[in-house]
Amino acid sequence: MPKIRSAKKRMRQSAKARDRNRQQRATLRTAVKKVRGSEAKPEAAEAFKTAESLLDRAARKRLIHPRTAARQKQRLAKAIKNK
Repeated sequence: MPKIRSAKKRMRQSAKARDRNRQQRATLRTAVKKVRGSEAKPEAAEAFKTAESLLDRAARKRLIHPRTAARQKQRLAKAIKNK
């Protein structure tokens, strides 16, 4: 446990950020799985729009690396095209 007041505050902030990041990452993964799991092409396209938006936002906020987001979007688009 930190003794210095600023270190205690930083620890609280880190815990909040960790929880927020974990929740956002889980939402992102769920959206990507929904695209891959959908059977019908129109349903997959709709899920892709949501997933694409979440991937872009995660990349912009550095939750994931921007190139990782681009790669995942590309692969999802390719998967939809082949359905």
